[in-house]
Amino acid sequence: MEAVPAKARARAYVACVGLAAVLCALPVPDTYTPWWALALLAALYAVCEHVVQRRFDGTFYPVLLAGAFLLPPSAAALLPLSAALLSPVEHAPVLLRRVWRAARPSLAVWAAAQVHGVLDGHDAVGACHFPYVLLPAGAAVLAFCLVLTLLDGGILAAAERVPLRRAWRGLFVRSLAPVAVHGLAGLMMAVLWRSPYGPVAALLVLLPMGVSCWVFAQYHRERAAHQATIRALVQAVDIKDGYTRGHSERVGQASVMIARELGMDDERVEVLRFAGILHDVGKLGVPTRLLRKDGPLTPEERRIIELHPEYGHEMVRGISFLGEARAAILHHHERLDGSGYPYGLAGGQIPESARVVAVADAFDAMTSTRSYSRARPVEVALTELERCAGSQFDPRMVTALVRALRRFGWHPAVTADEPAPGLPAQQPAQSRTGAGR
Repeated sequence: MEAVPAKARARAYVACVGLAAVLCALPVPDTYTPWWALALLAALYAVCEHVVQRRFDGTFYPVLLAGAFLLPPSAAALLPLSAALLSPVEHAPVLLRRVWRAARPSLAVWAAAQVHGVLDGHDAVGACHFPYVLLPAGAAVLAFCLVLTLLDGGILAAAERVPLRRAWRGLFVRSLAPVAVHGLAGLMMAVLWRSPYGPVAALLVLLPMGVSCWVFAQYHRERAAHQATIRALVQAVDIKDGYTRGHSERVGQASVMIARELGMDDERVEVLRFAGILHDVGKLGVPTRLLRKDGPLTPEERRIIELHPEYGHEMVRGISFLGEARAAILHHHERLDGSGYPYGLAGGQIPESARVVAVADAFDAMTSTRSYSRARPVEVALTELERCAGSQFDPRMVTALVRALRRFGWHPAVTADEPAPGLPAQQPAQSRTGAGR
């Protein structure tokens, strides 16, 4: 984690991590250290980190893990020092960030080298004993990944006051696959390094890894472009339907609260955030005069507006990373009793993501002032959701939102001017619970 807030708890935590790294790097008596190999690997790691961070905005662990397979633990712990000292730091506090950049990978590679040595991995690498070399290398990679997870979760807890359980949740699983790939490349480097071909052959391993980093960076750029497209679509909806300005963002926020309360993993929570943000994108295909109409809608006008889920689904069909968010956009106006639209699905036929967004949408609709209803207090809105649970809304989703709001609260913003005098105080129940527009 690069961004370390300048808070007392974060400073103390980083100082402790730095002290632990210094202790791990202290030389051990009667241990042979090939200093030329250490210097070459440290320089190579510094160059790789500089290139990867500047061009690909990522991290590059193969050289570090090769060091864990080739060097004693205390020497391996020195490898990240050159990269931490030479890489530019763009934000303050500079010293704290440099300490973190050096100490975090230092502790991880030290642990990996310790595990690798305990399992006699150095002998297996030197003799090129396959598949026996894989067991100590795999254990070292697991140790490396575990230490990174513990440190990253710890800085989240210290700096952001995130509960430890939530700070660590999902970190190990998400980082294991890329670290394992880097570990395999590092093992190939170490084996070639010890082979008759020497270090020059080991450097050739970095070429395919560089290509893979480029491909990965391209994927992230494409994802960023998709997110920019999503933001543009939401802004277009907000401009077209001024009464619901900000509504999409708040539905995304409420969807996240429900998903987290249900214990969903971070990746799925992010998908549901997108689902909430984009749930009304189909309104771009609805005439503006209907969206801004002050009075009740005629049956024909309502039928036109009820096409917006299908319009929205068509608009996002080609954005593959949205996953189940597309189903939520299409079905967020379905009702548990089968009286919703566009397809009249009932019960378990309605995708879970759509049931989450339906509750979030209705909640924000009731707690925001709109063209056809005044904002209700949060407690009144929750009471209405509980009343409609089982018929219109999934009771699990309603209960999850109630629990989340009891814990974190909610501060809805007014999304439109107060309605003109003479506006009917109430509309039919379907409109009042957010299913109308």
